[in-house]
Amino acid sequence: MSVIHRLDTRAPGFDAALAALLDRDAAQDQAMETAVRQILEDVRARGDAAVLEYTRRFDQVAAHDMAGLEIPLADCHAALQALPEAQRAALQAAAERIQRYHEHQVAHTWTYTEADGTVLGQQVTALDRVGLYVPGGKAAYPSSVLMNAIPAKVAGVAELIMVTPTPGGARNPLVLAAAAVGGVDRVFAVGGAQAVGALAYGTATIPAVDKITGPGNAYVAEAKRRVFGTVGIDMIAGPSEILIVADGSTPPEWLAMDLFSQAEHDELAQAILLCPDGAYLDAVHAAIERLLPEQPRLAILRQSLAGRGALIQVRDLAQACELVNRIAPEHLELSVADPQ
Repeated sequence: MSVIHRLDTRAPGFDAALAALLDRDAAQDQAMETAVRQILEDVRARGDAAVLEYTRRFDQVAAHDMAGLEIPLADCHAALQALPEAQRAALQAAAERIQRYHEHQVAHTWTYTEADGTVLGQQVTALDRVGLYVPGGKAAYPSSVLMNAIPAKVAGVAELIMVTPTPGGARNPLVLAAAAVGGVDRVFAVGGAQAVGALAYGTATIPAVDKITGPGNAYVAEAKRRVFGTVGIDMIAGPSEILIVADGSTPPEWLAMDLFSQAEHDELAQAILLCPDGAYLDAVHAAIERLLPEQPRLAILRQSLAGRGALIQVRDLAQACELVNRIAPEHLELSVADPQ
């Protein structure tokens, strides 16, 4: 099996090959949608009992009651203090940068008065409670905590409820530490569609929220799609995907690692590189083969890259832009001398 697909826009059958690469198994999607619908209905009907049952089944966490699934904030602060100084400093530096960025986005209340005395405007108030979904299964990302908790805090959200799966009971210390840095109010060791349902509908233990944010696998994305309207959501994202447009000026190893950064999320994740320089694509291909065996999530990376990854030679950067619009990726990276 090739480590990653190689395509050329000038080759016969390119359009069909690209369509096949972008397509996901509809039968698999239908089975997933059915499973998610049943889980959400069960959580809405049985609340905590259903959440406990699915957590035992999917994450092998044998909690006797919901108290066993709530992670005390003291544990989050202890995790932060126990980190090596370099990791703690990195988390705090990231948090400060994220806060500075989102402070520029804050919307403000405004009004104006028309000639006849009519007052029009926009009243901006923060949500009362937001749910943060943080991946903790196949991959655990403290960045997901910071990038969802801190914008909410900047906006003035009163309460943040975080849910994150802990397969086999393993709690990721960086994720817990990030919850402390981000100012999360409550943390539950629950994941999957059952966590989304609990946040959307509320249970005796997990309070219903006004909005659910954060990435997850295909089941989480489908669950968010289904509860939208009952609660707000940020977007439907997942499985993760990245599309890189390169002009050949970046070290090939950098782009190999950027492709890995999304492909490692999930076997269904997608990583695609577009470039007009065939020799450069050869160099990236060689970097992928050289660096791949060193990666900690090797099995997932191999399956993701071989199944849905591609290095595509385009005629020029203008054609690359046409393909970007056609593919419409979740993440777009411009690794070119003139990104504007």
